[in-house]
Amino acid sequence: MFCIYNLGYYEILRFSELKKNIDGISGRMLTVTLKKLEEHGIVKRKVYSEAPPKVEYALTDFGFALSNKLIDISSWFVDNYKVLK
Repeated sequence: MFCIYNLGYYEILRFSELKKNIDGISGRMLTVTLKKLEEHGIVKRKVYSEAPPKVEYALTDFGFALSNKLIDISSWFVDNYKVLK
């Protein structure tokens, strides 16, 4: 979810920027997560043929719609959790 939130907010991020924004995630876990999100059509990966290689990640249209729904759910939770206290 943190990958989807970050890409929904920043639109395009490189691997190192995502890693910096997600506190405590290991490089290996981020790699696995991004691959799974790409396989499911949520994230798209763009590779530039440069030296050193440059890779950017962004949400697909489906991923962007999903990010909006996740934001709605988390906003609802925060608003209603305060009521429960």
